[in-house]
Amino acid sequence: MKTTEQLINNIIGQLEGVKKMLQEKKDCEDIVVQLKASKSAINNLMDKILEEQSLECLRGSSKKDKERIRKLLKEIIKNN
Repeated sequence: MKTTEQLINNIIGQLEGVKKMLQEKKDCEDIVVQLKASKSAINNLMDKILEEQSLECLRGSSKKDKERIRKLLKEIIKNN
């Protein structure tokens, strides 16, 4: 699984690619495809950060509470 930093670097690369495509006046459909891929990557990053940070905030909570919240987070992320 990629680290948060790797995901961010990939997103930056994708957006730089979109910028170049715009400068080169590439086909609109191709640009939209790249933007959708970038959007998906950003959503994946957001989900990863949400899950990691939320679990970090749960330190000290009971094991049962952590598991319930972990399941809830996975459900939220799945439906995002």
